[in-house]
Amino acid sequence: MPLIEYLDPDRFVAGTVGPAGQRTFFLQAVDGRRITSVSLEKAQVAMLAERIDELLDQLDATADVPVMEPDNEPLSTPIDDEFRVGTLTLAWDPETLRVIVECLDSTVSVEVDESGEPSVAVDEPDSTTLRVAVQPQMAREFTRRATALLEQGRPPCPLCGDPLDPNGHVCPRANGYKR
Repeated sequence: MPLIEYLDPDRFVAGTVGPAGQRTFFLQAVDGRRITSVSLEKAQVAMLAERIDELLDQLDATADVPVMEPDNEPLSTPIDDEFRVGTLTLAWDPETLRVIVECLDSTVSVEVDESGEPSVAVDEPDSTTLRVAVQPQMAREFTRRATALLEQGRPPCPLCGDPLDPNGHVCPRANGYKR
């Protein structure tokens, strides 16, 4: 199982390609000239940002750490999708004081056994894992950028919460009338 690993990359960000409503979401790790991009669902980006924020709040890991300058640059090019993320894992390494994010190919599944320990089941021998270890301030900046990215999408319908297209949408709360 190939492992793509980044320890303290220059950049670890979430980004998108495409117009609102048709965006493809990516996680991207950059170290020097080395760039790795993986695609994933919008909900996965939202959940990862939320969980990283919760983890850092629990650890209070960014209390005495200088704030990073905001990274509002577009994704680095070329954006070559290494694989589609099926499973995300998040951990804290107390020895190195790093947040560890693992992106597992959709052909890999993580199951929890009776003892509560995760075990990785590989469906295909050539499945890939991206592992990124970042300092707390970079992890906090990741959550800020990801949250801003998620808010840039289509506005929600005030009645049902589904995304509104420029031409409106068929709202179930309005008995199917277009809003």
